[in-house]
This record gives sequence, C-alpha cells and structure tokens, in this order.
Amino acid sequence: MRLVGADRSERSIGKHLCDAFHIVPTGSDPAFADTVLEIVAREGVDVVLPQSSFDLPGLAAARERFPVPVLVSSPKTVHRSNDKAETYALLQQIGVPTVEFRRVAGARQVEAAARELGYPARPVCFKPVFSSGSRGFRILDPTVDRAHQLLHERPGSVSMRLEEALELLPGDGGTELLVMELATGGERTIDGIADGTRVVLGHAKTREAMRAGLAMYFVTLADDGLMEIADKIVREFAIEWFFNIQVVGDRVIEINPRISTVVYQEDLNLPWLGVKRALGEISDDELEAMRTRVRPGRTALRFFDQVEWDS
Repeated sequence: MRLVGADRSERSIGKHLCDAFHIVPTGSDPAFADTVLEIVAREGVDVVLPQSSFDLPGLAAARERFPVPVLVSSPKTVHRSNDKAETYALLQQIGVPTVEFRRVAGARQVEAAARELGYPARPVCFKPVFSSGSRGFRILDPTVDRAHQLLHERPGSVSMRLEEALELLPGDGGTELLVMELATGGERTIDGIADGTRVVLGHAKTREAMRAGLAMYFVTLADDGLMEIADKIVREFAIEWFFNIQVVGDRVIEINPRISTVVYQEDLNLPWLGVKRALGEISDDELEAMRTRVRPGRTALRFFDQVEWDS
C-alpha cells in the first residue's frame, strides 16, 4: 500500500506518515475538488478517503467526476448531516431521541431561545449550525464559577454565563447558531461502514476523557439498541461508506458521514476494510460476517506524540 496525504498546512503531522504529500486549498475552496482530482491522476491513486467534515461537500459534489472511488456520501446526505438543525429535525421525524433546539442568529435571538429552553433554571448550550470537532460549542450555565475558571482551569473552558456570550455576539445576524437543551449522561458513538440503506459493519463504543474538544478514551460496546438506531439513521439519511453517530445519554446529538476515531483490532481494521470494499476486494456479505469479530471491552487510549527530522 502507498499512502498519499493532502492537507492545507505544510506542518500537518500526517505529512510524516505518508509516502507522498500535497498542499491543497481548504475544503470550501471551489478549486479543492479539482486539486484532489489532479493529485489522483499524478500519483496513480486508487481510492480517496476524506477525513474532515469540511472536505465532504466539495468532494461529494464532484465524486462522479473521479475515475476512482471517493468514500463520501451524496451531496444531499452530507448537507443534511452537516446542517445540525436539519439533522435534529429529521431525527425527530423518524422517532430517534434527540435534543430540542432553536435555530437563531445574533445575541437577541440567542437570549430568547436560551430562556425558552429553560435558562437560567437549567443550563443550555449552543454551537454553529455548521461545525466540526467541538468548534464553537459552549455550555451556558448561570452557576459557572468564573474565578475558579481563571485560577484553576486550562484556557478554553466550554462553560460560560449567558451574559458573557451575549457580550461577544452581534445584536442581530452573524453566524447561524443552534441553541439547544443540554443533553446529559454517558457519551457513546457508533462507527461503521454503510451501504446507503443499512449498517454493513460497525459497533458502538464509549467516548470519554475529553481533551481540547477531543475524546481520548474509548471502550467497545455490544449494544443492539444503538445498532438499531444506527440502521434507522443510515436508512433515513442514505449514508454511504463511513459514518460516526454520537449519543449523549439517550439522545443522538451528531451525525458525521465520514470516518472518525477508530478502535482497532488486529483482525478488524475498519478504514482498511472500507478501502478493500471500494476496490472490490471484499463483499458486503463478507463484511457483515465480520460482525462476530467485534470484541466488547476493547479499549483505545489516545495520547500526544511527536516526530523529528533534519531539514
């Protein structure tokens, strides 16, 4: 196998894990898909595997132009998953538990929505309609101890008071936001490969020990109920290839039609199996038979590492 990496930053750590590396525009740039297409031709690439939510719309819109499989869902699926307001509305329609929300813009609407959802009697939260990796997510909590945050917490706490958020937001307009009830309880996710109508291969896992907005500890679960929810979501959203569904308590809070953090086994490597599926080297029936390989209790712990080289 030969790995060709692409990123908009020369300092991407992934560069040092690849056999070849290319700088590309941001995923929202109109030239992004064409640039990736050129790399495919130049490097003799067989499969394109996007990893960032920001890269999905451009690649989804252009996937039929590629001479090789691009492991991304349709533009409609990507839009409905990335637009969190549309995601929540569709989940409610199909009877999947999710959060109550208001789609707003500007400080005045944020304040009105927060109070409609119970603030200050209970905390609420907000985030941009289009976001990824906890970017822009904040909890609005009237009991926040600002002195404790200042003196004892690392910079970047996600909790703040409503009044603080209102000071930072424009009175009207600006970035569209979702103000939501705050889901509580244990965090779990479902990861897998789908065919547009069902989960072909996948499993649930816990999602724990957050750091810088990213989960750092996972334990694989055997949970038929979560897999039934995943099948229902895959069917409604027509998700193809990789997906990641996030659940807090019993509420689905996010759907990502892309690969996310994977718990690896020596006999079950989801990214590699997805690539083999794209190349026609393994069938959906063979993938489905691998469900019995999922080992509940398999644990993954993430950590920071570094590389060195001479310029």
